[in-house]
Amino acid sequence: MANSIFRIKGRGIGLLLLCLLLPSALLAQTQSREALERDKQNIEREIRLINEMLQETKKSAEVSMNHLVMLNTQITRRESLVRAINNEINQINRRIDAQNNTIKELTRELEELRESYAKMVQYAWHTRSNYQRMAFLFSSKNFNQAYKRLRYLQEYARHRQLQAEKIVLTQEALKQEITRLEEQKQQQEKLRAEQQQAMQELSREKTEQDQTITQLRRKEQDLMRRLREQERARQELQRNIERIIAEERRRSQEQARAEGRTVTPGTFALTPEEQLLSNNFAGNRGKLPWPVERGVITGTFGEQPHPVLRNIKIVNNGIDIASVPGAKARVIFEGTVSRIITVPGAHYAVIVRHGEYLTVYSNLAQVTVKNGDKLSIRQEIGSVATDSRDGKTQLHLEIWKGNDKLNPADWIARQR
Repeated sequence: MANSIFRIKGRGIGLLLLCLLLPSALLAQTQSREALERDKQNIEREIRLINEMLQETKKSAEVSMNHLVMLNTQITRRESLVRAINNEINQINRRIDAQNNTIKELTRELEELRESYAKMVQYAWHTRSNYQRMAFLFSSKNFNQAYKRLRYLQEYARHRQLQAEKIVLTQEALKQEITRLEEQKQQQEKLRAEQQQAMQELSREKTEQDQTITQLRRKEQDLMRRLREQERARQELQRNIERIIAEERRRSQEQARAEGRTVTPGTFALTPEEQLLSNNFAGNRGKLPWPVERGVITGTFGEQPHPVLRNIKIVNNGIDIASVPGAKARVIFEGTVSRIITVPGAHYAVIVRHGEYLTVYSNLAQVTVKNGDKLSIRQEIGSVATDSRDGKTQLHLEIWKGNDKLNPADWIARQR
């Protein structure tokens, strides 16, 4: 019987550990599930915005490059959505497997507890009378043995009560796990339906993509002409930025010499306030706000193949952010307006200095700031232009550190 009590203790410890670990495991699973769900919701929100902008491009009677760009972006985000749903389904599958294992363990534990409890009840029946218990005590050889037998009877009674409580606890835990398992299976079915719908939409969009590319390739000469215009605008904007950087650097060095500060050739001679601003800008890499309230990146940084024209590369010194008509541009960090320039093919451009960093906002239809203005973070600087031919509303953003062009996508925050 002492061995029986020892086994009861062992099972009790195992059950206790299981009950203690379950809440923390469930919390970790919940947090992971919430993170995946947030990612999926962000992607779905972007897809809805892209759909809204695609409707603008369809108002034009003829197919356009902007329509293809938006469609390509939509397909990319739709593929991300399918991956996000797959990740959720895989996670649920893992949770279902874990819960099935937990249910098996709890079932086995319950069977063992019931079996042990039945034996204890049977033993208690045989020793139920006070006479038998007294005889058991008085048959002891000495007082020490009698004391040990008394303690044994007390411990046995207490463990029988604990055993009954553990059976109830295990039954409740088993019931909860079965309920959670059913909830996971329902969530899994819901996600599979979403996945199927997303795959159907993706297939439809890829078909439309192929058709759009075919139609655009019939307009190759017009595309080449537009591409040359865009390249001229890009080079003109770059020349202006480099000129302004050189002027700003020269002016900062002249001021530093006049104030008796050390000047390092080829760099900005920053005042202590400008250095602090520059450090703060650098410290917010990956956390800077978007230059529009609602937008989707449709043009990425660097060199990439043209989406239609074969063997043609396009260069982007920043990123292009598509938005809705009437969108307002806003500065992504506090700073000072260095210049407002006009670029053929890119409307107005506002250049804002943040210490040794500069941010450039181009394709603005109107500007609401002027040279020398001190700007606070997220302050509006103008409205984004909308192309009347294809309905494109797109802001071009660049970030420079001295003469080095940086990828703005690495600096602005992920949309949430």
